[in-house]
Amino acid sequence: MNEPRTSTPPNPTPAIIEPVQGPEPATSGTMSFFEHLEELRSRLLRSIFALIIGVAIAAVFTGDILKYLASPYEHRLTNPSPTGAVVMYFRVALMSGAILAIPYITYQLFMFVAPGLTKKERSWIYLALPATTGFFLLGVSFAWFIMAPAAFGFLQTFQSDVFQDQWFAEEYFKFLTSLLFWIGVAFEMPVFMFVLARLGLIGPKVLIRNWRFAVVAITIIAAIITPTVDPFNMLLVTAPLLMLYVLSIGLVAIAARRVQRSLNAPH
Repeated sequence: MNEPRTSTPPNPTPAIIEPVQGPEPATSGTMSFFEHLEELRSRLLRSIFALIIGVAIAAVFTGDILKYLASPYEHRLTNPSPTGAVVMYFRVALMSGAILAIPYITYQLFMFVAPGLTKKERSWIYLALPATTGFFLLGVSFAWFIMAPAAFGFLQTFQSDVFQDQWFAEEYFKFLTSLLFWIGVAFEMPVFMFVLARLGLIGPKVLIRNWRFAVVAITIIAAIITPTVDPFNMLLVTAPLLMLYVLSIGLVAIAARRVQRSLNAPH
């Protein structure tokens, strides 16, 4: 019995097998723990060097800055310590130098985080750099032109029929420099929150849910910023910080909606 034959082509064409692409190789930007420490050390040294340069530049104009900062107090400040004038000179020079160096220090902070981010995420950080500087200067201006006059006007007239004002220079400049610098830093909070929300690291629900904790934290920060413990000065610092927190919630909500819209958009 003849077996059935199967017809096969004489020269079968070999199948063309396309190479399967594997996952993209990991970027070479991955660093070990010690490399992260070295990167942190390098960024800190650069920031300290920028601060030193800022203080050196500010020291040239510190005499005029001292006169300008003392102008809200109509009388000459009392200096009971032999070295008090020198201490206040360098304190104001340090604050002025920090204000000059804050854009570069912020840049170094962002650059320390940037290697672990994608190109799109780094672009948001670059866009946030001028915004953080602008908000810092806005906070310093707010503290000087609005908060400081209100505080000094209240303190000079409070129980003036009982007490005679004779302010010490050390306490005056300690209060003023702390107020100017830390209010400037606090005004950067909305920008930082917005960037974190654009990176998908925080959402508005978290900020709203933890508002009680935020009030307590802001009150503690206000107590640290103000050298005095009287309720007026603490309220003067606490109120704008609370408003900045509310502004941060609004900006985070806007950023979260944009992130969600980009995720839902067809690719």
